[in-house]
Amino acid sequence: MNLLRKLLATKSATPILSIWLAFIIIGFFSSRDLNQHLTTSLSVPGSQSEKANLLLAQEFNENTEGTFTIIYKYGNATSQQIAEFEKSIERAISVIPNAQVSSQKALVGTLYASVTTSYSLLEAAKFTDDLRESLKKNGLSGAQVTGPPAIESDVFPVLANDLHRGQVLAIVIALLLLLLMLGSTWAIFIPLLFALSTVSLSLFFLNILSRHFVMVLYIPNIVELIGLGLAIDYSLLMLHRYRRELTNCDDPKIALHKTMQTAGRTVVLSGITVSLALSTLLLVPVPFIKSLGLAGMLVPLISIVAALTLQPVLLAILGKRVFSDGFIGIMGTKNPLDGIWAKLTRWVISHAKAVFVITLTALLFFASFAIKLEITPSSLTAIPSTLESGKVINSLTSKIGPGVITPHEIVIDLKGKGLATLAEIDQARLNLATTISKNPKVFIVASGKESTYVDATGRYIRMYVIGKDALGEAKTRQLVQELRVLISQDNAFPKGTQIYLGGSPAQGVDLIDAIFASLPWIIFFALFITFVVLARAMRSILLAIKAIVMDLISITAAFAGLVLVFKFGFGAAFLHTYQVDQIEAWVLIFMFAVLFGLSMDYELFIVSRMREAKDSGLTNHNSIIEGIANTSGVVTGAAIILVGALSGFVFGHFAGLQELGIGLAIGIIIDATIIRGLLLPSAMVLLGRWNWWLPKPVAALLNTKASPLEAPEARL
Repeated sequence: MNLLRKLLATKSATPILSIWLAFIIIGFFSSRDLNQHLTTSLSVPGSQSEKANLLLAQEFNENTEGTFTIIYKYGNATSQQIAEFEKSIERAISVIPNAQVSSQKALVGTLYASVTTSYSLLEAAKFTDDLRESLKKNGLSGAQVTGPPAIESDVFPVLANDLHRGQVLAIVIALLLLLLMLGSTWAIFIPLLFALSTVSLSLFFLNILSRHFVMVLYIPNIVELIGLGLAIDYSLLMLHRYRRELTNCDDPKIALHKTMQTAGRTVVLSGITVSLALSTLLLVPVPFIKSLGLAGMLVPLISIVAALTLQPVLLAILGKRVFSDGFIGIMGTKNPLDGIWAKLTRWVISHAKAVFVITLTALLFFASFAIKLEITPSSLTAIPSTLESGKVINSLTSKIGPGVITPHEIVIDLKGKGLATLAEIDQARLNLATTISKNPKVFIVASGKESTYVDATGRYIRMYVIGKDALGEAKTRQLVQELRVLISQDNAFPKGTQIYLGGSPAQGVDLIDAIFASLPWIIFFALFITFVVLARAMRSILLAIKAIVMDLISITAAFAGLVLVFKFGFGAAFLHTYQVDQIEAWVLIFMFAVLFGLSMDYELFIVSRMREAKDSGLTNHNSIIEGIANTSGVVTGAAIILVGALSGFVFGHFAGLQELGIGLAIGIIIDATIIRGLLLPSAMVLLGRWNWWLPKPVAALLNTKASPLEAPEARL
């Protein structure tokens, strides 16, 4: 705060505004270059699938994520005509250097071809349009192309369009709500400028990070829409406190300093808490998830910088003019102690036990639907049907199943050159292929002696196993486990032979295993960090524990909401959401971190105000009323604005982002209304004097002031 005084006293406002303006411009141009560095890769370093994929890249010059699938419907045709179609496909793929046809299968009037390349997902995606054009030139005008690279190519423009539409929708909703809350004053522009600056600077840093780390395709959408809502929340909460301080002292400078000492301090604590919660994603040994953690950390950290520099400078420049005459908005219309939140809190206090039991029971009942939650590494079948790659997947699903898009790949390392050509080795390969083909979950096994299946040295053999089911389905996961058990058993291959299972299904299983292995540590560190921050900020053990329990309830309820919307279809007709049996794994773990951080945000803003009231000499009951009356309205408004920003995800075209948007929206709404309006005050009434207890030993560890246990308070 001393730094703030110096900045304002030395007329540093113009340089600060100039720096932030530069950040906005730099961020705008950085965002245009960011997409070309993004990917949807689900690779898990050190896993068996990763080892198999590395061998395929090194020995067969193939990248599993760079595999195309071509489908050509020919109707009735002779075997000679089918052979000509196959040759046409082989000629057409020549537009992709070093591409090979790994398998072709004619079935029920349709030719299915798998084309492997040596390119990464992003590099292979660039050949999609060339491949489609080449197929037409080679007489296969009806051929359709899908597979990870084609999906990546098709998704980019749609995702960009979704982002643009989401931005417009989020900004319009935010502006309308800001007008309603702040009125027709200069104040409505401060949160928007705050958010624009925060998001722009975040994109600038992400552009730099994307050149050195794997960054997921969804990051611009996540940073821009969540960043927009979160930054507006922080700015709005500070504006609300500034307006209250102005009404008390009528001196803009004093009001600003008090705002920074109270709301400013809370924003810093909240931003740190959100950032720390998201930093736990770095514990997952998967680049895909780590990139979400990095992106998520940036937004609250940069919001803190903006809260300590940009916001106070804007308030100092505008002074009282920030809340000009005219419509002053619902945040400035009356004394908060006479408002609806104060009245609701007084009612809750007088019926605390009943409110607590009924609210908790209802929340736990709703959260119980989370038991039906199933997960998947990716929803490849939930791709817009308007895209060619999406049409092909729908066609495959209806005919033979989507497993042809993401084949399993077995890599056999014989540990010696030339061994693959031996008769006994060939027989062992054939026996393994025959055994696998008998599995009812397998559609076809592709194997042979050709160069497609045997490397140039004769040391490595590969086989394609095409399943019948989608990437994330339980049957596909079962098939991965069964194949791994089978290849690990004794077989006819020479002693020392190593066999690996790769491909997208195995990669997906390894991804989920890596997430579950890291999940206990993520939960532990999130809980520990939150407990320390809250216990120190509120100078209370039980308030910190209570906050954590309530946060876990709201997160579980959000997971349950995903089950109801996406699995059982509640509200799907209105929201136009996909109906899928599994939720994408990355969505759940990212939701956990974000909701945990945001819940701490709301807890800090409300209970910090209660702590101030308590320190000023008010009773427990009056402190509860004071805290909720002065903060719950703006917290709810901020939550609604954040939900409005998330609508950009909900009305998009991709299942993962729809799941993220709806899950976060459900969690935020429940947390900001039911939990903070009913469960929080009723729990604090029941805890009574224990709310504010912090023993000396714990206070010493946290380097804060102890709070002794007080005498019981009489009920109202």
